[in-house]
Amino acid sequence: MILAAHQPHYMPWLGYLDKMAKSEIFVIVDHVQYEDANYQNRQRFKFPNGVSFLIVPLKKASQKDIIIERKIETSPIEKQDWRRRHWTTIEQNYSRTPYFRQHADELRAVYEQPWENLIDLNLHMLELARKWYGIEVPLIGSSTLNLQGQKTDMILDMCRKVKADTYLSGKGGSTGYLDVERMNKEGVKVIWQEFNHPEHPQRYPQQGFVKGLGFIDYIFNCGGEKAKALFKNSHSYLEARS
Repeated sequence: MILAAHQPHYMPWLGYLDKMAKSEIFVIVDHVQYEDANYQNRQRFKFPNGVSFLIVPLKKASQKDIIIERKIETSPIEKQDWRRRHWTTIEQNYSRTPYFRQHADELRAVYEQPWENLIDLNLHMLELARKWYGIEVPLIGSSTLNLQGQKTDMILDMCRKVKADTYLSGKGGSTGYLDVERMNKEGVKVIWQEFNHPEHPQRYPQQGFVKGLGFIDYIFNCGGEKAKALFKNSHSYLEARS
Protein backbone atom coordinates (compact mmCIF):
# COMPACT_ATOMS: atom_id res chain seq x y z
CA MET A 1 0.00 0.00 0.00
CA ILE A 2 1.24 3.47 -0.93
CA LEU A 3 1.00 6.08 1.82
CA ALA A 4 1.43 9.82 1.33
CA ALA A 5 1.08 12.53 3.95
CA HIS A 6 0.98 16.28 4.16
CA GLN A 7 -0.10 19.08 6.46
CA PRO A 8 -3.54 20.54 5.66
CA HIS A 9 -3.56 23.51 3.28
CA TYR A 10 -6.08 26.22 2.57
CA MET A 11 -7.14 25.71 -1.07
CA PRO A 12 -4.29 23.30 -1.94
CA TRP A 13 -2.49 23.58 -5.27
CA LEU A 14 -2.48 20.93 -8.00
CA GLY A 15 0.76 19.32 -6.81
CA TYR A 16 -0.84 18.64 -3.43
CA LEU A 17 -3.83 16.97 -5.11
CA ASP A 18 -1.52 15.02 -7.43
CA LYS A 19 0.34 13.60 -4.44
CA MET A 20 -2.95 12.54 -2.89
CA ALA A 21 -4.23 10.99 -6.12
CA LYS A 22 -1.04 8.91 -6.49
CA SER A 23 -1.38 7.39 -3.02
CA GLU A 24 -3.65 4.63 -1.73
CA ILE A 25 -4.13 6.26 1.66
CA PHE A 26 -3.41 9.88 2.54
CA VAL A 27 -2.67 11.15 6.03
CA ILE A 28 -3.53 14.73 6.93
CA VAL A 29 -0.70 15.68 9.29
CA ASP A 30 -2.64 17.80 11.76
CA HIS A 31 -0.88 16.93 15.03
CA VAL A 32 2.37 18.83 14.41
CA GLN A 33 3.26 22.40 15.31
CA TYR A 34 1.57 25.11 13.27
CA GLU A 35 4.01 27.03 11.08
CA ASP A 36 3.65 30.70 10.24
CA ALA A 37 4.22 31.78 6.64
CA ASN A 38 3.18 28.36 5.38
CA TYR A 39 0.14 27.40 3.32
CA GLN A 40 -1.97 26.18 6.23
CA ASN A 41 -4.01 29.39 6.30
CA ARG A 42 -3.23 31.02 2.96
CA GLN A 43 -2.89 30.42 -0.78
CA ARG A 44 -1.52 32.22 -3.85
CA PHE A 45 -3.71 33.60 -6.63
CA LYS A 46 -3.16 35.60 -9.79
CA PHE A 47 -4.61 39.10 -9.75
CA PRO A 48 -4.45 42.05 -12.18
CA ASN A 49 -1.32 43.41 -10.50
CA GLY A 50 0.42 40.07 -10.03
CA VAL A 51 0.40 37.13 -7.64
CA SER A 52 -0.76 37.67 -4.07
CA PHE A 53 -2.12 35.69 -1.12
CA LEU A 54 -5.59 35.21 0.29
CA ILE A 55 -5.02 34.76 4.03
CA VAL A 56 -7.37 33.38 6.69
CA PRO A 57 -6.83 35.44 9.89
CA LEU A 58 -6.06 33.38 12.99
CA LYS A 59 -6.40 34.13 16.67
CA LYS A 60 -3.19 34.73 18.56
CA ALA A 61 -1.83 31.55 20.05
CA SER A 62 1.23 29.94 21.56
CA GLN A 63 4.02 29.01 19.19
CA LYS A 64 3.67 25.48 20.55
CA ASP A 65 0.08 25.09 19.35
CA ILE A 66 -0.45 22.26 16.91
CA ILE A 67 -2.38 22.67 13.68
CA ILE A 68 -5.58 21.06 14.91
CA GLU A 69 -5.74 23.58 17.78
CA ARG A 70 -5.57 26.76 15.70
CA LYS A 71 -8.66 28.97 15.76
CA ILE A 72 -9.86 31.39 13.10
CA GLU A 73 -10.33 35.00 14.17
CA THR A 74 -14.04 35.49 14.93
CA SER A 75 -14.04 38.84 16.76
CA PRO A 76 -16.67 41.42 15.73
CA ILE A 77 -14.24 43.32 13.52
CA GLU A 78 -12.66 40.11 12.20
CA LYS A 79 -10.32 42.12 9.99
CA GLN A 80 -13.27 43.36 7.91
CA ASP A 81 -14.74 39.86 7.56
CA TRP A 82 -12.24 37.64 5.75
CA ARG A 83 -14.99 35.39 4.35
CA ARG A 84 -16.68 38.23 2.50
CA ARG A 85 -13.33 39.60 1.35
CA HIS A 86 -12.11 36.24 0.02
CA TRP A 87 -15.30 35.50 -1.85
CA THR A 88 -15.54 39.00 -3.32
CA THR A 89 -11.94 38.81 -4.49
CA ILE A 90 -12.47 35.40 -6.08
CA GLU A 91 -15.67 36.50 -7.77
CA GLN A 92 -14.12 39.68 -9.15
CA ASN A 93 -11.13 37.85 -10.60
CA TYR A 94 -12.72 34.62 -11.82
CA SER A 95 -16.30 35.50 -12.81
CA ARG A 96 -15.24 35.84 -16.46
CA THR A 97 -13.53 32.47 -16.64
CA PRO A 98 -15.31 29.83 -18.79
CA TYR A 99 -16.39 27.51 -15.94
CA PHE A 100 -16.94 29.87 -13.03
CA ARG A 101 -20.73 29.59 -13.04
CA GLN A 102 -20.68 25.78 -12.92
CA HIS A 103 -18.78 25.77 -9.62
CA ALA A 104 -19.38 29.16 -8.01
CA ASP A 105 -22.37 28.19 -5.86
CA GLU A 106 -20.51 25.39 -4.07
CA LEU A 107 -17.52 27.60 -3.37
CA ARG A 108 -19.66 30.52 -2.25
CA ALA A 109 -21.37 28.21 0.24
CA VAL A 110 -18.01 27.62 1.94
CA TYR A 111 -17.75 31.33 2.72
CA GLU A 112 -21.27 31.47 4.08
CA GLN A 113 -20.37 29.24 7.03
CA PRO A 114 -19.07 30.68 10.34
CA TRP A 115 -15.80 28.76 10.61
CA GLU A 116 -14.07 28.59 14.00
CA ASN A 117 -11.38 25.93 13.54
CA LEU A 118 -8.81 26.20 10.76
CA ILE A 119 -8.66 22.42 10.36
CA ASP A 120 -12.42 22.25 9.71
CA LEU A 121 -12.21 24.90 7.00
CA ASN A 122 -9.22 23.24 5.36
CA LEU A 123 -10.77 19.78 5.38
CA HIS A 124 -14.03 21.12 3.97
CA MET A 125 -12.14 22.91 1.20
CA LEU A 126 -10.12 19.75 0.54
CA GLU A 127 -13.28 17.68 0.19
CA LEU A 128 -14.58 20.18 -2.35
CA ALA A 129 -11.35 19.83 -4.32
CA ARG A 130 -11.55 16.04 -4.13
CA LYS A 131 -15.11 16.12 -5.44
CA TRP A 132 -14.28 18.45 -8.33
CA TYR A 133 -11.13 16.52 -9.30
CA GLY A 134 -12.58 13.04 -8.76
CA ILE A 135 -10.10 11.94 -6.05
CA GLU A 136 -11.42 9.14 -3.83
CA VAL A 137 -8.30 8.14 -1.90
CA PRO A 138 -9.15 7.49 1.79
CA LEU A 139 -8.08 10.20 4.25
CA ILE A 140 -7.07 9.89 7.88
CA GLY A 141 -5.97 12.54 10.38
CA SER A 142 -2.60 11.98 12.01
CA SER A 143 -4.08 13.13 15.32
CA THR A 144 -6.09 9.89 15.40
CA LEU A 145 -3.01 7.66 15.05
CA ASN A 146 -1.12 8.50 18.27
CA LEU A 147 2.11 8.77 16.31
CA GLN A 148 5.45 8.59 18.06
CA GLY A 149 8.73 10.34 17.21
CA GLN A 150 9.62 12.96 14.64
CA LYS A 151 10.75 13.07 11.02
CA THR A 152 11.75 9.55 9.84
CA ASP A 153 10.61 7.95 13.12
CA MET A 154 7.17 9.49 12.73
CA ILE A 155 6.89 8.46 9.08
CA LEU A 156 7.84 4.88 9.91
CA ASP A 157 5.31 4.77 12.75
CA MET A 158 2.68 6.18 10.39
CA CYS A 159 3.42 3.50 7.79
CA ARG A 160 3.22 0.72 10.37
CA LYS A 161 -0.09 1.93 11.77
CA VAL A 162 -1.82 2.11 8.38
CA LYS A 163 0.01 -1.01 7.13
CA ALA A 164 1.75 0.77 4.25
CA ASP A 165 4.85 -0.75 2.63
CA THR A 166 5.59 2.25 0.38
CA TYR A 167 5.91 5.94 1.26
CA LEU A 168 5.34 8.55 -1.43
CA SER A 169 7.25 11.71 -0.61
CA GLY A 170 7.25 15.13 -2.20
CA LYS A 171 10.52 16.77 -3.15
CA GLY A 172 10.23 19.61 -0.65
CA GLY A 173 11.50 19.72 2.91
CA SER A 174 11.30 15.96 3.42
CA THR A 175 14.35 15.43 1.18
CA GLY A 176 16.43 17.00 3.93
CA TYR A 177 15.33 14.80 6.82
CA LEU A 178 13.95 11.55 5.41
CA ASP A 179 16.39 8.70 6.05
CA VAL A 180 15.76 6.57 2.97
CA GLU A 181 18.30 3.91 3.92
CA ARG A 182 16.66 3.38 7.28
CA MET A 183 13.19 3.32 5.72
CA ASN A 184 14.33 0.57 3.35
CA LYS A 185 15.85 -1.44 6.20
CA GLU A 186 12.56 -1.18 8.07
CA GLY A 187 10.73 -2.61 5.05
CA VAL A 188 9.26 0.63 3.69
CA LYS A 189 10.10 1.60 0.12
CA VAL A 190 10.41 5.33 -0.59
CA ILE A 191 9.32 6.87 -3.89
CA TRP A 192 9.47 10.53 -4.89
CA GLN A 193 6.54 12.33 -6.42
CA GLU A 194 6.98 13.33 -10.06
CA PHE A 195 4.58 16.14 -10.99
CA ASN A 196 4.69 18.23 -14.13
CA HIS A 197 2.43 21.21 -13.66
CA PRO A 198 0.07 21.56 -16.65
CA GLU A 199 0.18 24.89 -18.45
CA HIS A 200 -3.36 26.07 -19.08
CA PRO A 201 -5.35 29.24 -19.87
CA GLN A 202 -5.39 31.82 -17.07
CA ARG A 203 -6.72 35.29 -16.49
CA TYR A 204 -4.32 38.17 -17.14
CA PRO A 205 -2.21 36.35 -19.77
CA GLN A 206 0.06 39.39 -20.15
CA GLN A 207 1.69 38.34 -16.88
CA GLY A 208 2.61 34.94 -18.27
CA PHE A 209 1.60 31.58 -16.88
CA VAL A 210 1.86 31.14 -13.10
CA LYS A 211 2.26 27.71 -11.48
CA GLY A 212 1.23 26.65 -8.00
CA LEU A 213 -2.01 28.59 -7.52
CA GLY A 214 -4.99 27.35 -5.51
CA PHE A 215 -6.97 24.51 -7.11
CA ILE A 216 -9.84 26.77 -8.20
CA ASP A 217 -7.61 28.44 -10.81
CA TYR A 218 -7.46 25.30 -12.95
CA ILE A 219 -11.08 24.26 -12.67
CA PHE A 220 -12.54 27.72 -13.29
CA ASN A 221 -10.39 28.03 -16.41
CA CYS A 222 -10.53 24.45 -17.71
CA GLY A 223 -13.72 22.86 -16.34
CA GLY A 224 -14.72 19.78 -14.41
CA GLU A 225 -14.12 17.20 -17.15
CA LYS A 226 -10.48 18.20 -17.58
CA ALA A 227 -10.08 18.45 -13.81
CA LYS A 228 -11.28 14.88 -13.30
CA ALA A 229 -9.03 13.65 -16.11
CA LEU A 230 -5.97 15.48 -14.82
CA PHE A 231 -4.81 12.89 -12.30
CA LYS A 232 -6.01 9.72 -14.02
CA ASN A 233 -3.18 7.41 -15.10
CA SER A 234 -0.64 9.88 -13.77
CA HIS A 235 1.21 7.50 -11.47
CA SER A 236 4.77 8.53 -12.28
CA TYR A 237 7.32 8.12 -9.51
CA LEU A 238 11.05 8.22 -9.02
CA GLU A 239 12.41 5.54 -6.72
CA ALA A 240 14.52 6.89 -3.91
CA ARG A 241 18.00 5.47 -3.57
CA SER A 242 19.77 5.25 -0.24
